[in-house]
Amino acid sequence: MDAAFPALTDMPAPQFVMSGEGRRIATYSWGEDEAPTVLVVHGFASSCRDNWVSTGWVRDLLRAGYRVLGVDQRGHGASDTPHEASAYGMDAFVDDLVTVLDTYLVDTVRYVGYSLGARVGWQAAVQVPQRIERAVLGGIPDGRPLARMQIEQARAYAEHGTPVDDPVTRNYVTLAERVGDNDLLALVALAEGMRLGDADPDPANPPPQPILFATGTEDAIIEQSRALAAATPSGSFAEIPGRHHFNAPGSREFRRAAIAFLSDPALSA
Repeated sequence: MDAAFPALTDMPAPQFVMSGEGRRIATYSWGEDEAPTVLVVHGFASSCRDNWVSTGWVRDLLRAGYRVLGVDQRGHGASDTPHEASAYGMDAFVDDLVTVLDTYLVDTVRYVGYSLGARVGWQAAVQVPQRIERAVLGGIPDGRPLARMQIEQARAYAEHGTPVDDPVTRNYVTLAERVGDNDLLALVALAEGMRLGDADPDPANPPPQPILFATGTEDAIIEQSRALAAATPSGSFAEIPGRHHFNAPGSREFRRAAIAFLSDPALSA
């Protein structure tokens, strides 16, 4: 391996962008400003480092000639972590990304999102289609997977260490604690906030851009993800072999398929 690449994919210090209501959103940039930009957006209880740097995505995107712009979504990483459910509506997540692009003076991007980041990407592609040329949406949930979390049990655990009885909620808590700096109360608020509005991707109103949907063959949501791809006019679907929801971002096959899609000249307008 070229000895220069580890330095290129070190985690830089976050640069903070202010959201419309004054929340700090941590951003990270790699590569040359004049290169085409790929915006990478992580999943629930993850971070830019966890989803995109540690898994080799930033390294491979740089090798492919892209500039990479990453964010820690609100409630995650170095970004602000409000504990109010009202801070986590879908519009707020989309608005944060638009603010990031405006601050960096980037008109359009190619987008890569996973899980929650894919759900936000779907909505951004629908609401601000002029800002997203094409998108890779990995492990996009259909329906409201966070709705299965028992909010009161998760909050009691976060506040008082009360054991969690519900197995689904216990899985989410374990996922949240996997990243050491996570603010569990913020993630509980996020799960609650996603229930306050329209958290579902609407197959009747799909993104107009070319979209690659990619989901692990061992992921329980694969057929729902495939159905969203079929409902999208310029949608395509790729299976991630042998991967489930939580380890798909580390797949070499996923990265290769995504970069081939992002670079396909036939998809350019």
